[in-house]
Amino acid sequence: MDCENILELRGITKIYPGVIALDTVSLKFKPGSVHAIVGENGAGKSTFIKIITGAIHPDQGELFFQGEYIRHNSPENAIELGISAIYQELNLLPHLSVAENIFYNRYKTRGGLIDFKDLEKRSAQIIDKLGVNIDPCTLVKNLSIGYQQLVEIAKSLSKNVKVLIMDEPSATLTDTELKYVFRIVEKLKQEGVAIIYISHRLEEIFEICDEVTVFRDGRLVDTCLVKDTDKESLIKRMVNRPVSSIFPKVKFKRGEKVLEVKNVCTKLLDTISFNAYRGERLGFAGLIGAGRTEVVRALFGADPIESGEIFLKGKKVTIKNPSDAIKLGIALIPEDRKLQGALLHLSVGKNISIVNLKNLAGFFGIIRQKEEAESIGEYIKELRIKTPSTRQLVKNLSGGNQQKVVLAKWLLVDSDIIIFDEPTRGIDVGAKQEIYALINALAEAGKVIILISSEMPELIGMSDRILVMAEGRITGELETAEATQEKIMHLSSI
Repeated sequence: MDCENILELRGITKIYPGVIALDTVSLKFKPGSVHAIVGENGAGKSTFIKIITGAIHPDQGELFFQGEYIRHNSPENAIELGISAIYQELNLLPHLSVAENIFYNRYKTRGGLIDFKDLEKRSAQIIDKLGVNIDPCTLVKNLSIGYQQLVEIAKSLSKNVKVLIMDEPSATLTDTELKYVFRIVEKLKQEGVAIIYISHRLEEIFEICDEVTVFRDGRLVDTCLVKDTDKESLIKRMVNRPVSSIFPKVKFKRGEKVLEVKNVCTKLLDTISFNAYRGERLGFAGLIGAGRTEVVRALFGADPIESGEIFLKGKKVTIKNPSDAIKLGIALIPEDRKLQGALLHLSVGKNISIVNLKNLAGFFGIIRQKEEAESIGEYIKELRIKTPSTRQLVKNLSGGNQQKVVLAKWLLVDSDIIIFDEPTRGIDVGAKQEIYALINALAEAGKVIILISSEMPELIGMSDRILVMAEGRITGELETAEATQEKIMHLSSI
């Protein structure tokens, strides 16, 4: 290679109406190096990546690949150069095989028909190169998320990748799956591939990355070697303020019993019983598949209850569907906010008011628009939702602000029990602190908070009491004063 840097961007600027997404950013990437990009949601990371992949074009600036100026970049051109991206939302066709996904639209044919024998042979060679055991004939829908991630990497290798962008690769992976991905990253690095790694989990940066660049408000704040910095320093540069404590140290006085769940069974749950109290933050821990999400889905009426009872303030209630739960004051902020929590193609205002439309309707069902606008504006201000206007589409907001919009709609109907399922997944450290502050404010106001998190430090730091689950059962209960990661893991594997 004639130049030290395989990819270089100079003075990249991108402006949207009312927003400078990127402000004269210049950055270089070396072959055989893992370069992390970190920053709060809305810092400009996604826009920067889209410019590299040719999905959008900068208003100013230049892009060089292997020392040559790229005049008109496009997704097709980027792929031809050897630039490939793996996003958090995987771009796979679940009903096709692994082999068909790896070489999609690039099949060899014989007599006008796909040569499946050749397809499977070439796919097996790439999979062997990754050092994993995946049958090329397996349908992608039958693979775990971690193995689907590996299929995405195999797709990139089939295109002779030179620059691999990994956008939040660990967001949905188990620890075991993540170790597979890390091993392959190290292997690709040794083969000279430049890897651009984006993650909100800073511990990963220190485990596998060589360099790290901090973005803030569309500007490049700093680039340094990972060995020359630490977590606290990175966080300070990301949020432009010192972070004294990730989890606020608060303890609320527990009030009356609001919720009692007795011997509830579903297809996936076995005799679940627990109580929740006013002003309490009740955490649910457990490995993926333990049944945590299934508990709150049953409580919210999303999954049918086969037997058992639910009591609210001492009164037995029947919850057959989410409408029943909403009427009873139960709110669910689901783990997948994009698919289940928000209506991405509707505005911020419509998302916030949608659950409360019945209460905002006047004669003949006509919405009282002034009252609606005032309510929306109140919660945008209270939750500090960063949006140019109430008409902004939710899909254009950062992850943290999308989460706040989902929360706002439930606050508008004054829900009494608020369930947070993975509340900070895919959210940066600054936005996390805002979500934590909101959770604490709700508990202080007397709401019942039910919190599910796969991040044990978060669960321990934000809960007053933790219920641990395994195989659809509650296997233990811990006060947070006695809770440790070791105790939770022990109860999770009973």
